[in-house]
Amino acid sequence: MEQFFDVIGATALILLVIVGAIAGAIAGWIAGRRMFLYILAGIVGAVALPFILAALGVGLLAAGGLLVILLVALVGAVIVLAIVQGVTRRS
Repeated sequence: MEQFFDVIGATALILLVIVGAIAGAIAGWIAGRRMFLYILAGIVGAVALPFILAALGVGLLAAGGLLVILLVALVGAVIVLAIVQGVTRRS
């Protein structure tokens, strides 16, 4: 896990937050409500999934470079946003 932190660096972490915020803003704009919730959920998903995969030992992230990490972050943001959409739609 420490190696992943060395590989990702602070710049990549900032890019993960940006990817998540953009995905959340788009989801909030489409949903038309709770923009802050969607942005926060997008950031959480975008930052969490690369770290979860690294903790599980998926070596593709370190070997694939920044583009792969950002694509995984986008997938993580979409997953969390779908969960938020499902939870908020029912309540």
